[in-house]
Amino acid sequence: MHQRYFVLLSLLVSLPATAITFQTRLEAVQWTVAGDQFECRLSQPISDFGSGEFVRRAGESAIFRINGHEHWLGNGSGTLLAAAAPWQPGREDINLGAVRVAAGQPVSSTQVQAGRLLTGLLEGRSPLVRMRTQHGSDALEVRVLPVKFAQAYRDYLGCTAKLLPVNFEQIKQAQIGFPSGVVVDALAQAKLDIILQFLKADPTVNRINLDGHSDNSGNRLSNRDLSRRRALAVMEYLKANGVPEAQITLRFHGERYPLVPNNSEANRAKNRRVSLQLEREAVPEAPPAAAAKDEAGATS
Repeated sequence: MHQRYFVLLSLLVSLPATAITFQTRLEAVQWTVAGDQFECRLSQPISDFGSGEFVRRAGESAIFRINGHEHWLGNGSGTLLAAAAPWQPGREDINLGAVRVAAGQPVSSTQVQAGRLLTGLLEGRSPLVRMRTQHGSDALEVRVLPVKFAQAYRDYLGCTAKLLPVNFEQIKQAQIGFPSGVVVDALAQAKLDIILQFLKADPTVNRINLDGHSDNSGNRLSNRDLSRRRALAVMEYLKANGVPEAQITLRFHGERYPLVPNNSEANRAKNRRVSLQLEREAVPEAPPAAAAKDEAGATS
């Protein structure tokens, strides 16, 4: 009995490794769309594995991501394919290149790869990631199916149409230019209007630091005054559009911190600016309703 067991075990060990494939049964495929002004997600659950999703943040193009519930993945790389659907025999897969694989982390595409995957889905192709399991002995394939994609994609486009033009990382530091004088010109107003649109959508951004700067054309006192007036001009524009003055910190530095050397007129124009920095500060939590009621009762 023991001899037969060891013979069977040796045969199993000698068998070639087979691919482990995760995909949802056709009849169970579902797409979901979720999002807000900051991010839109188009996702499909993958049975027994996790999900595949397209994620588009405000101000950016989409990326594609494979999320796994289990720790199937080791460190290394995989191959991303716009694969022919199982019911399309003879159609070739499109190799979209390598993706990084890290244990416990989503497998993420580039924006260019995601764009080609979306086009492929509209053509009936499947996003597919081919890699090795964490132990490296088996090939692992994770596939998203194009079933029911068309309507979900229309809903996703409806979500992306409402995204803000920028995200926080893109505007948390900005330069407001003053090619001449201390007037907020049309280009500066357009940049500030985008920032204001974001501030109205995200109340957690509640601190704005303004730093005025000049070139080195005048003397130190006049340059300092110019930088102060530029910072004030930006502050007044923000206040006129609903930003409380208490949230603004204003500083001015004259010619002390140039962006580029003041060795040409073009460079001096770049140094005539206000640097704007956005910060998120913790908002104090309101007391629970019951505690507030108790306090009111005790006061009376």
